[in-house]
Amino acid sequence: MKFRRIAFVAASTTPARRARERLRRRYAAVTPGTADVIVVLGGDGTMLETLHRHFDRRVPIYGMNRGTVGFLMNDYREARLLERLEAAQQVKLHPLSMQAQTVDGKAHHAYCINEVALLRETRQAAKLQISVDGKVRMKELICDGAIIATPAGSTAYNLSAHGPIVPLGADLLALTPISAFRPRRWRGALLPATAAVNIEIKEPRKRPVSAVADYTEVRDVQHVRIFEDRGIDLTLLFDPEHNLEERILNEQFTP
Repeated sequence: MKFRRIAFVAASTTPARRARERLRRRYAAVTPGTADVIVVLGGDGTMLETLHRHFDRRVPIYGMNRGTVGFLMNDYREARLLERLEAAQQVKLHPLSMQAQTVDGKAHHAYCINEVALLRETRQAAKLQISVDGKVRMKELICDGAIIATPAGSTAYNLSAHGPIVPLGADLLALTPISAFRPRRWRGALLPATAAVNIEIKEPRKRPVSAVADYTEVRDVQHVRIFEDRGIDLTLLFDPEHNLEERILNEQFTP
């Protein structure tokens, strides 16, 4: 794939900003709004922000790690960037759509690439009722919260909560409880990517819950609906030797 107009965006850290200035001088940089590829310099947080900012354009995005985690990033090298972009492999991601209604009746909508997390807001545990495709699968889950993760997000918060790592081609979503109290031994479920998950918060005023889609937070929710929006394609670019599917596989064998 040939790219002629490259834009560089960077995290606010000094290493990322300095790298952006060097690359802008070395390559014919344009603004993100006119680019046919965007190179992100930073970590996974900066990558997620950039994906959200350019949802409507569907422009391919290539990350180079100038941050900490960098799971969605390629190695940082300034030389031969054009060749790397041309040889890069495409990975298509579909975001999750979160539709949340708060206790005061307000409706909120947000997209996420990694996960939707429902989190208790106070000292009292949350009580959740979980339905999948209109059928109640769990009448009451008492917990600190729950996560619905995409394959790309399964190695993030989901993994920290002891959820499964999901390969990109599996067409699955991970539903993972956070510190489940009852049923205590429930470890979650793998759902078809086509599934629509509805979560009803029981006693929402007494046991308030927030819903977080990547970095969009809606507090005091009463009902949340989550599904994968197959009408939206987001394109990430990865070096052939360091593609996302390989990273997800490697993560499962990391001690």
